[in-house]
Amino acid sequence: MGHRLHEREEPQAMIITATGHRPNKLGGYGDDVRKRLRTVARNYLGLSLARMAVSGMALGWDQAFAEAALDLGIPFIVAVPFEGQDCQWPAEARARYGWLLKQAEDVRVVSPGGYSAAKMQRRNVWMVNMADRVCALWDGSPGGTRNAVHHSRSLNIPIDNVWQDFAG
Repeated sequence: MGHRLHEREEPQAMIITATGHRPNKLGGYGDDVRKRLRTVARNYLGLSLARMAVSGMALGWDQAFAEAALDLGIPFIVAVPFEGQDCQWPAEARARYGWLLKQAEDVRVVSPGGYSAAKMQRRNVWMVNMADRVCALWDGSPGGTRNAVHHSRSLNIPIDNVWQDFAG
């Protein structure tokens, strides 16, 4: 009986959505936390097969993920939950947010108008629905990150939780 050679299939590049905590659950708003977040995101994305990253652009994990994608030359999509997402932030954070928006492949305002908690959840659902994989930075606590993880599970979208890479 002869052996048949098969061409090895290349893994498909994918869209990876980020969901994770804001700085208040990560040890603060300082440069040291931002650098650690960006390093974890860069390490994850560098090993991934991402052809596109998706960020909700909140302070903390979301922005670190977008910055890491930019560092690695991976295009990213921004999912803004509502108009004026950054209006309560300090000037430096607003400037970085505006700069990142200009670097994005696409910017989508998921819900028109100003803030409401429901719009944050709508944004998370929109991001997860377009993902092939989700990269979570989740400590297990309740909140928007948990909701996004649960929505991912309900759709059988693979989730990589990099919490130990950050906290460990």
